[in-house]
Amino acid sequence: LRGAGDEGLPCGHIAERMITRDPDMTRLLDRLEKRGFIERSRDLSDRRVVRGRISAAGLRAVAALDEPVVELHRRQLHGLTRAEMNQLVELLRKTTERND
Repeated sequence: LRGAGDEGLPCGHIAERMITRDPDMTRLLDRLEKRGFIERSRDLSDRRVVRGRISAAGLRAVAALDEPVVELHRRQLHGLTRAEMNQLVELLRKTTERND
């Protein structure tokens, strides 16, 4: 949600972006909202759509993870050449392509 901007994302789009599919997106968002990490609201143009936005507390929590995650990636990938990194990126991109 950090990259979604001020408008946030509809819950269905959040589910599509998840690495691991949560069968009950509503329950996951309930927990995040209870902890103050997200805010939810009804879409103004379509009241059936619920949009999720990251809160200030959520932004702080995610920001605290940025450096540790970057450092982890450095340790995991330090032995790869630039060509191998490019190949890895392409392979990962293929795994996330949708088969519509």
